[in-house]
Amino acid sequence: MKLDPKIVAELAIPFRPKAYLRVMPKAHAATPLGMGFGQTRFSAPDRSFRLVYIARDIETAIAETIIRDRFEGRARRILDITEVEDWAVSEVSAPAPLTVLDLRTTGLLRLGVSTNAARAKSHATGRRLSKAVYNGFAVDGILYASRLTSAECLGVYDRAVAAGLTSTPAASLVRHPRLIDALRTLNVTIRS
Repeated sequence: MKLDPKIVAELAIPFRPKAYLRVMPKAHAATPLGMGFGQTRFSAPDRSFRLVYIARDIETAIAETIIRDRFEGRARRILDITEVEDWAVSEVSAPAPLTVLDLRTTGLLRLGVSTNAARAKSHATGRRLSKAVYNGFAVDGILYASRLTSAECLGVYDRAVAAGLTSTPAASLVRHPRLIDALRTLNVTIRS
């Protein structure tokens, strides 16, 4: 995928996330900024880099990691408490601004890249875009709007995580003070 360096430079902005949230499997709670290779929106199609994803609010962090599309077409939207107990949450901040590619509004259109890159269920276009950005530009991550909630999300590349992010220790998601309100906002209830 070819990207116009001038447009990338215009879309590369300083951005400092403060108290963004990362929801992760509890099995990874000991390393809240840990990364693996996945099949995510902006992950490397060839496993050449990794990312940490963080969201502006708890609703979006839960929607992006736990809920996704699982309740499409269903009137009953119920999560069993045991499933929620398998997740942890951490606050993530950047002590200094990161340089991120801003795709929240017209960035994809300006780059000539399909809006599927940030807004489709399929991740193929986003992964190709991310590889081109990672390999060709001095960018720390991608700032985008969640296709599920429209709130800000940030995918931070592995090269920027160690020096560019800090996190609180991960805590059990079931203890998050806004969990029930967040699920209510997403029209999901918990079954004990």
